[in-house]
Amino acid sequence: MPAVLTADEIERFVTDGFVHLPEAFPRPVAEECRAFLWRETGLDPEDPETWQRPVVRLGGYSDELFQRAATTPRLHQAFDQLVGAGRWTPRVGLGTFPIRFPHPDDPGDTGWHMDASYTPEGETGSWLNLRSRDRALLMLFLFSDVDADHGPTRVKVGSHLDVPPFLESAGERGVDFFTLCQTMHAAGKLDSPERPVALATGRAGDVYLCHPFLIHAAQPNRGTIPRFIAQPPLIPTGLLDLDRHDGAYSPVERAVRISLGTTNDAGIHWLPDMGRRPAETAQPFDVAVTTGLSGIP
Repeated sequence: MPAVLTADEIERFVTDGFVHLPEAFPRPVAEECRAFLWRETGLDPEDPETWQRPVVRLGGYSDELFQRAATTPRLHQAFDQLVGAGRWTPRVGLGTFPIRFPHPDDPGDTGWHMDASYTPEGETGSWLNLRSRDRALLMLFLFSDVDADHGPTRVKVGSHLDVPPFLESAGERGVDFFTLCQTMHAAGKLDSPERPVALATGRAGDVYLCHPFLIHAAQPNRGTIPRFIAQPPLIPTGLLDLDRHDGAYSPVERAVRISLGTTNDAGIHWLPDMGRRPAETAQPFDVAVTTGLSGIP
């Protein structure tokens, strides 16, 4: 069975921070899940007059239907390729679901940010650290077709490489999400114009697998139909190891090491079955790439 991700796609993940995995789970499953989520909203899919808010957020669901979406062999093989076999925990469901409706009002949640994952003892809020405690990947599961007009998540290409230097001095304890965002914004790195913007467009059943430090943002839905996605983390079995004795760094770890200047292309080590060489140049994205945009999926 051929690898789900090619060597070039893995290199693009390392340098750009994400990869688009088409048909990661069956489209009919996406349609069943979407029908379930419509019922959970209490809104009428046939009556736009009932769509009174720009975004409705639903929690997580562990029903068998969502387990089918989250645990396909295609996804699991991609997790092995990006995170490493035995280094992640299978999902038992999916969530949260930010459902974005066509609406003239500002949804009020479109700022650039990276996701946080835990709260240290004695603290409040959401935190993150250099070794990415409790998050192996950020994932975007598409449950509806999403084009450029229907509120696709925006991602700053390569921005995951900007985050580690701001986390290095915080150690294992890490830093509060808001503090990190403020610090990076003041340094011109949260919404850097040097990083192009890609749109997470695709078809129902597609999944975007993103580096846990990727900077991203929501945007309003200016289309005609609601946009349904889930944005769960992939949970790791442990922390990133940035000093492996065997050199078997995952692509997620390699990106952090590159950001910190602790590796180069000549010193890259590969996990088994992840390809045999680094690509010389990143290939074009299979998502719409835009520039000049500023500004949660």
